[in-house]
Amino acid sequence: MFNAGDKVLILACDDDPRAKGRTGRIVDEVPPGPLTAGRWTVAGISLLIAPVLCHSHELRKTG
Repeated sequence: MFNAGDKVLILACDDDPRAKGRTGRIVDEVPPGPLTAGRWTVAGISLLIAPVLCHSHELRKTG
């Protein structure tokens, strides 16, 4: 569904609710597996917000 470098809008994020409504970039080169419980790594959100883990339904591609 997503590829590394895809820009995404964070619709919701259980990992860090402050990320909601912000944009970031997908880090993962391969689809997420059991280690991240099926969540994608999103980085580049803000200087004050570390990379977060989000489920597919919590993200939307922006570009």
